[in-house]
Amino acid sequence: MQTKTLRIGVLTGGGDCPGLNAAIRAVSKSLMINCCAEIIGIQDGFLGLIERRVKPLNYEDCSGILSQGGTILGTHNSASPFNYKGVDVSDKVLDYYQSLELDGLVVIGGDGTLSIAYEMSKLGMNIVGIPKTIDNDLMGTDRTFGFDTAISIVTDALDRLRTTGQSHKRVMILETMGRYAGWIALHAGIAGGADVILIPEFDYDIDEVAKACQSRMGDQHYSIVVIAEGAKPIGGQLTIRETKDGGGDPIRLGGVANVLKLQLEQKIDAEIRATTLGYIQRGGSPTAFDRVFATSLGCYAASLVANKQFGKVVVLQDGQLCSTSLKEVAHKSRIVTNEDSELASALSMGICFGNPDLATKLHSLNK
Repeated sequence: MQTKTLRIGVLTGGGDCPGLNAAIRAVSKSLMINCCAEIIGIQDGFLGLIERRVKPLNYEDCSGILSQGGTILGTHNSASPFNYKGVDVSDKVLDYYQSLELDGLVVIGGDGTLSIAYEMSKLGMNIVGIPKTIDNDLMGTDRTFGFDTAISIVTDALDRLRTTGQSHKRVMILETMGRYAGWIALHAGIAGGADVILIPEFDYDIDEVAKACQSRMGDQHYSIVVIAEGAKPIGGQLTIRETKDGGGDPIRLGGVANVLKLQLEQKIDAEIRATTLGYIQRGGSPTAFDRVFATSLGCYAASLVANKQFGKVVVLQDGQLCSTSLKEVAHKSRIVTNEDSELASALSMGICFGNPDLATKLHSLNK
């Protein structure tokens, strides 16, 4: 009796991210080689399931894409089946999934995409998730692919800004992405030798920030400040660039570097310049680390599919790949806490976070 060929769908959802193609390649090739599976690419994330746009992927389609940024399948960050243009179309998406005769679906995405995946899994979809996001804010995993590339880009930008700061004796402010988590700013700030790092998890006192900048201007005649887009002053509000309807987070953050510039100009006598990297952090070729990491995650996800272990997400915990349930990562975000080791390292190096509570923690570290 002839065995039915395994048919597996693959989609990439949410914002684009370096390493997506590496993950697509790993999942698809591993399933093709080890299970003789047919791979169906879902175009533009869950929007492809809503609008019924798919395409078969063969071995050649998944070759030569390892180093490419972006995603060959396309992506979308505001197309939830549960709220598509104000309508719940999840039942129609499930019908289409079943009509494709898929045995499972591999969903590559961040917190929003994997939250949708979890809700669809409760309706009957067989799903395995792979965590990606430059923000590194996904619950249940110590790291997501795309993060290493993003912090490498930010670190390079800081190295370049430093030469201008040194030459002109200026305070140079760099704004990073990260939404409501400060992982990019924290790691890149340490790697780039920042004097001040401001992150969403700890509201800043502008007087503390001004004091730190003034001190560094006196010592080295310039100062480097990294600020995450979700950072805000004590008692202040988020800096919102715009709001949008259509599903997903309606808030678009941005512009906090210029807000901080204006605040500092009232406090210190120095030239201050602000730079916002924006989508540069998302683009281009992934680092070697992200290529290897995304490949490892993809191959592990393929093994979960082959063993029919659905409702799972591949995660990195204590240096080892393993899986956890979709439920554990859905509708949650992982943020920097005052127990984070990199935060402790930054504090012990004298980096200012503009927060009195963290200043107290530094005092306790030095006892």
